[in-house]
Amino acid sequence: MIAIVGATGALGGDVARRLLAAGTPVVAITRNAAKAAHLRELGAEVRVADLTAPRSLAGAVRGAEAVFAAAHSLLGRGKYISARVDDAGHRALVDAARAEGVGHFVYTSVLGASPAHPVAFWRRKFGIEEHLKASDLSYTILRPAAFMETHAHELLGTAIMAGKPAVIFGRGDQPVNFVAVRDVATFAVLALTSAGARGLTIEIGGPGNPTRKEVAALYARLSGRPLATRHLGPGALRFLAVALRPFHPGISDVLRMGAELETIDQSFDAAETLVRFPTSLTPIETFVRERVEAARSH
Repeated sequence: MIAIVGATGALGGDVARRLLAAGTPVVAITRNAAKAAHLRELGAEVRVADLTAPRSLAGAVRGAEAVFAAAHSLLGRGKYISARVDDAGHRALVDAARAEGVGHFVYTSVLGASPAHPVAFWRRKFGIEEHLKASDLSYTILRPAAFMETHAHELLGTAIMAGKPAVIFGRGDQPVNFVAVRDVATFAVLALTSAGARGLTIEIGGPGNPTRKEVAALYARLSGRPLATRHLGPGALRFLAVALRPFHPGISDVLRMGAELETIDQSFDAAETLVRFPTSLTPIETFVRERVEAARSH
């Protein structure tokens, strides 16, 4: 039995459906059981737990052979701010898995996680990596690049396809690696089911490094919409981050992240990962074309 924390999210849901289709028992762990109804219909057991409530976690992972942690709260607010979920909450989850004798723990980190990263979310992810390694649990750490679904489609593509300007943080001319959720899910299933992935930190990215300007232009070309963009420079992003902090810490963190990422190399070469784990990766043009065709079909 595999327990998935964040089973109603894009990545956790994809992994849950694949495991269930293969006949693997799945426990979908969620704060809201109603949101996991579709997974229950596919055969998953649904358990309610909350990363901000450590006492709920032991029962949630009890009996699991492996745990997949796919939840995050980058845009969280109130009791679900990132520090409570992505740091304290995941430390408690690792501790609960160890106490319950879970055999293997797969953690979703982020590409570039390090203790010196200028963005707190990356530092928190690195801290959980270290906590997991020190726990004596068998583990695999996944470090995916920016999800195409969020950073390419939601933040750029949906506006272009609606005939509106896409808002780009910074100049938008820095290469960025984007990866499709389905490709990350492939590695997650591998990490959960293959002994060959144990004890490894696997960096995962897509096959190219386009700029955000190029992604916006790709959406415009494939959808036949005019290309229009608006830019928020680092100064404006930092100002807005400070102004919004009292009202929504999550959005504030994202704005500050947009300013800081202007100074960081966000490109990635997947060649080394593919040598060890051969698979096909989704090109950004394929992904955008699928999104445009899906919009037209509606």
